[in-house]
This record gives sequence, structure tokens and C-alpha cells, in this order.
Amino acid sequence: MPIAYVLLNCELGHEADIINELKKLPGVNDVEGCYGVYDMIVKISSDSMDKLKETITWHIRKIDKIKSTLTLIVIEGQGNN
Repeated sequence: MPIAYVLLNCELGHEADIINELKKLPGVNDVEGCYGVYDMIVKISSDSMDKLKETITWHIRKIDKIKSTLTLIVIEGQGNN
């Protein structure tokens, strides 16, 4: 099962709205605010790589008030998978 972590930078004060929008998306397993260079980390999964990429490109990256993203796609078969 394809999994990705997406790190987000968002406009200050809009974190709660963005979290609510993210939680509505299919495949979003977890959303957490964080300190540091990025404001949030999102864990998503899907039954295919195409659907995973579609969720990231056409849904997450289009949410209003998200300024930038960094996507880390997990290598299947390495680590705990």
C-alpha cells in the first residue's frame, strides 16, 4: 500500500481550517501540527500510487492557505512495511 508524508507550510492563523479540510480527504490517516521549518505533517495512504499522487497534487496542494508542500513517498518493502 503506497504511503506518503506531506510536510506543509501554511498561512499563520489558518492551521485549524486546513486541518479540517485535510481530514475530509480520502486516504488521510493522520494530521499533526509541528514546530520547526514546517507547520504540519500529513500521513496519507492509498491502494495505488496513482491515487496517492492524485490526492497530493489535486487535493492537498489545492487547499487554500497552504503556501508550500514537501512530499516524502515511502519506499515499499523497506523498514517496518
